[in-house]
Amino acid sequence: MFKPSALFHKTHEGTSERLLQLAAGYFGTYVITGSLVKFFLSSKGMGMTGIEFLVYSTLISSLFCVSLVIYWKWYKFKSNNYTTFLGIHMPKEFLYIIPSGVLTAIIIPTTTLLYTFDGVSVMVAMIIMRGSVIIVSRIIDSIQIQQGILHKKVYWQENAGVVFALSAIALKLIFVKEGDFDFINNCAFMSIFLAYIFAYAIRIYIMNYYKNTRPKDAIYDYKGFFGIEQISASATLIISMIVILLVSANPGSVIDQFQQAVSQPHEKWFSAVWAGIPYGIGAFFSVFLFMFQGRTATFAGLTNRLTSLIAGTVATLIVWQWLGNRAPNWLDWGSLAFILIAVYFLGLGEKKRSAELLKAHEIVEEED
Repeated sequence: MFKPSALFHKTHEGTSERLLQLAAGYFGTYVITGSLVKFFLSSKGMGMTGIEFLVYSTLISSLFCVSLVIYWKWYKFKSNNYTTFLGIHMPKEFLYIIPSGVLTAIIIPTTTLLYTFDGVSVMVAMIIMRGSVIIVSRIIDSIQIQQGILHKKVYWQENAGVVFALSAIALKLIFVKEGDFDFINNCAFMSIFLAYIFAYAIRIYIMNYYKNTRPKDAIYDYKGFFGIEQISASATLIISMIVILLVSANPGSVIDQFQQAVSQPHEKWFSAVWAGIPYGIGAFFSVFLFMFQGRTATFAGLTNRLTSLIAGTVATLIVWQWLGNRAPNWLDWGSLAFILIAVYFLGLGEKKRSAELLKAHEIVEEED
């Protein structure tokens, strides 16, 4: 049984208490991240463009993650299986962890960009992005069960959570009215969104491939996975930024705006740099939730995405009171209601799964 006091104490790997700690950390960092994005883009805040905030905040958030990875020596990935590739002797897992990092380099900027569109609240952006990842996670479980990679059953409670998460998205799709942010017919939004969800789909598959193909006594180094992935992501982002700065661009294009943000920095650029730190911290909680021991992709995806969706609700309320942005409407609250129902079913599934893992001695019960 979950003990609330464990939220403030050291917990064991794979327990419900550890899961709640990670979710709480992710919730807190995303409330801050979602609020800061709107603050820096608001005329009542810093008045930056979306590209300016992206440029200033993204690099430091990535480098922040990498600096901690190096400090904690998580780059020393532990593996039982080595190979030689291009003359380099390395863990065989690097063959897919490094590509996962490249995909992360796509996810990082597209996440920020999707928050920056005028007329879309933090809550709406999160519902669209997070709900789609929930669907992808369920599809990945089905694929890996068919491939014989995943040997766990997806509980009906987890499937019920997916249904209610889909219901939250459906509300936003069905009731788009004239004057609302019609993201379906917004080419720029949909292009960025499709890049985001495609990269996330492959990345989640890779995470679960690593998790589900560990032999019983093999090392499960999820911290090392995160470390190598983040180093790969940061290297990709830096190379991409250099290329973008060197190419010729048409006036007013996205690339031109990027170059202008660097050559003619906003007067508050340094503040935006530090605003990237909460996003960097949140990356730790996000990956650890996706890779949480003993859980299906469906469950881990639901936990991760629903946590940030609820955080989006809080962030929307904050910027509404703080900056006078659009107040949540009945569709926002209706979507939140479906999300909370999904959380309820998620809790039922976790209770059943933790009992199963305890019985199989895959986790230990937390002491009082």
